[in-house]
Amino acid sequence: MRYLVVLSTVLGAVLLFLLSKASANTPLFAQDYPLLLGLGGVLAVSLLLLIAYQLWHLKRRIRARVFGAKLTLRILLMFSVMALLPGAIVYGISVQFLTRSIDSWFNVRVDNALYSGLSLGQTALDNLRVDLAKKATSMAFSLADQPAARRLYTLDRLREQMGVQEAALFDQDGHVVAFSGGEGAPSLAPNPPDPSILQQVRQQRPYSALESSPDKGLFLRAVVPVDVLSLTEDMLVLELIQPVPTRLAHDADAVQSVYRAYEELSVARLGLKRLYGLTLTLTLLLALFSAMALAFLLSERLSAPLGLLAEGTRAVAKGDFTLMHPVQTRDELGALMQSFNSMTRQLADAREAAEVNQQQVEMAKAYLESVLANLSSGVLAFDEHLYLRTMNPVAIEILGVGAAATQGLRLFEWGGPGTGLSEFAMRVSQEFLEHGERPWQRQIEFARGPATRVLLARGTRFSAGSDSGYVLVFDDVTDLLQAQRDAAWGEVARRLAHEIKNPLTPIQLSAERLEHKLADKLSPGDGEMLARATRTIVAQVNAMKNMVDAFKNYARAPSVNAAALDLNALVREVAVLYESTGDAMRLDLSDRLPPVRGDVTLLRQVIHNLLQNAQDATSAQPRPRVLVHTEASGPWVKLIVSDNGSGVPEHIKGRIFEPYVTTKSKGTGLGLAVVKKIVEEHQGMVHIEDLQPTGTAVCIALPRMEHPA
Repeated sequence: MRYLVVLSTVLGAVLLFLLSKASANTPLFAQDYPLLLGLGGVLAVSLLLLIAYQLWHLKRRIRARVFGAKLTLRILLMFSVMALLPGAIVYGISVQFLTRSIDSWFNVRVDNALYSGLSLGQTALDNLRVDLAKKATSMAFSLADQPAARRLYTLDRLREQMGVQEAALFDQDGHVVAFSGGEGAPSLAPNPPDPSILQQVRQQRPYSALESSPDKGLFLRAVVPVDVLSLTEDMLVLELIQPVPTRLAHDADAVQSVYRAYEELSVARLGLKRLYGLTLTLTLLLALFSAMALAFLLSERLSAPLGLLAEGTRAVAKGDFTLMHPVQTRDELGALMQSFNSMTRQLADAREAAEVNQQQVEMAKAYLESVLANLSSGVLAFDEHLYLRTMNPVAIEILGVGAAATQGLRLFEWGGPGTGLSEFAMRVSQEFLEHGERPWQRQIEFARGPATRVLLARGTRFSAGSDSGYVLVFDDVTDLLQAQRDAAWGEVARRLAHEIKNPLTPIQLSAERLEHKLADKLSPGDGEMLARATRTIVAQVNAMKNMVDAFKNYARAPSVNAAALDLNALVREVAVLYESTGDAMRLDLSDRLPPVRGDVTLLRQVIHNLLQNAQDATSAQPRPRVLVHTEASGPWVKLIVSDNGSGVPEHIKGRIFEPYVTTKSKGTGLGLAVVKKIVEEHQGMVHIEDLQPTGTAVCIALPRMEHPA
């Protein structure tokens, strides 16, 4: 680009020198004017293209947000204005001065007179042409109704009447039909009109023009169509030729030659104007381009250090503090560069210290997250407005809700109205508000689906500061409470069995001995009453013994002799005992049910208890239905016993698996408790669900055997 600028400047200087010489030397100007004009135009276009390229390149740099591009544009505009305004003023005044000076050299004002004379001659010739066209039209009307034999005669007569030199009649293909000429006219057949003229005439458009030829000189030609009346003939074409009067032709040629000579003289004047105008234009463009080139050069020198600083700031923004630029000057820009290098070194040291602290914080955070993730308790952390900060996986598992579902919600806004999560959140919120800074501990029931869990929650408030807020730690103690209750019931059952069974046998023996001793000594009526009383005592003692045996079975931990067994086969075996129910019981056993590991005796007792409960629950139904269903679901094998009985009352649904909780008038309330105990000994799960419109379903899930022996 620099070499191109230098070359353009040198060529511009040489061209300006040649133009100045040409303006002072008329022969040189007349000879080399087109060449100089072409070179000047090429150089002007080249300069404009160079300026346009620089502006386009600057525009790309501005769009690309290259640092220093806007500074270059500002300097460029200032230099351009400084060069353009004075140059434009000098240019305008110089052009006006030269134009008026050159016009003052031509004080002979004959151009209007020559133009008027030329217009006068042209008008006279146009009148003659129009008159000849009218004569041709009149003659065509007269020839149209003449027969073919009289056309030549009529043509001669009309030509002589109209005073026309030549008249010729052609057919539409250009062949001569009749010709009439005056004295001195050629006797041979004339040349037909051009095909273009014939085509125009055939389209009913007459032709008239001023023409010239070497043999006829300047003459007028008129060609018109002749529409014959005979239907068997085609249209004819009439051509009239009339020479221009010698005096008029001579005067017209004289005026035209004088006007041409004056035009050549005017060209010289216009050329001088263009020459000087081009010289001034090139001078202005060279000055403007030089200013722009200087502006680009200066802006690049000024913006180069700033560009280095910008590159350094971008590197710092990306985290690279290693970029250092050498200080090449001792001015303000050099001092700025030195300050930037010092700042970069300080930032590098600060970042290194921050990275060390960040690593320590991340290690502490990872350790804390590891501790929270491995805690067996759920942990929830809130800010001072009770918005959730974090929760560990155990909390997500217990509550059944993740952090995303509580995003942007305060604690008392969790869950929908009437849900277990909403009640739990409201209870915890109230505890936090009531206790303030004091820690608290409460046992809260949490309903999740059909099951109700008991959570032991402990809450406290952080100390005031930037990390103020609340923390809640809770444990699911449902199984612990259930185990405690089971242990308590087992101890009660064991003691009751021990305390009750001991006196039962003596009571039964004493009643039987009384009957044996007194039966013969009493009257028949009293003897009968004694027998009935004795039978009642024996029956009640047996009932008490059965209840004590049930107590003993519940209190004694079952000993599981686990082995692989087919649950479907065991269900069919127990279901045989209930064939008396007829169609009330239906089996829906899954094909390819995987085996489970369990105790046949204990699981038989479980199935028997479930079927007996279902049969008792449907005893009052007019159409009892009991369905036994088995299926494989993931790692579990499920046994579901459903019926259409009256269901489980709402007030005992949460305690249905506790001892002595029953809906039957004569039940002991130990059946489902024993079922739950046996299933849990098999590492299984059991729960109960209500059916619609009526009925109950008890679902038992046992772990499947992956690789049975």
